[in-house]
Amino acid sequence: MSLVKLLSLPELGDSRGGLIAVEENQTVPFPIKRVYYIYGTQPGIARGFHAHKALKQIAICVSGKCRFVLDDGARREEVWLDSPTKGLVIEDMTWREMHDFTEDCILLVLASEHYDERDYIRNYDEFLKIGRLK
Repeated sequence: MSLVKLLSLPELGDSRGGLIAVEENQTVPFPIKRVYYIYGTQPGIARGFHAHKALKQIAICVSGKCRFVLDDGARREEVWLDSPTKGLVIEDMTWREMHDFTEDCILLVLASEHYDERDYIRNYDEFLKIGRLK
């Protein structure tokens, strides 16, 4: 089974322009407790480099594009987010890295839990160790 799970977000727009609605437990397969977005990432800067013990996320590139690397400790897969109609499902215990942001990239993230620093695994070796214990 692939680490890369993309949701097709339904386009509801018309001749006036695009519209995409995301709804918890419908287009998003979990309750949404936190929403944030990343923008203005400088060229050559990579972000992420962490995993979450319990948090699930959907990442949507609403403008521009960026490349994700997902890793479950056994496999690494890459995917470009380059359309506001694609949502990347990021499961818990998945290491994520974000690279190659375009200047106009705005990355929207929907999270299943509120921010909790204790849920983060910021060291890759620790991530591998915890993953082996499960």
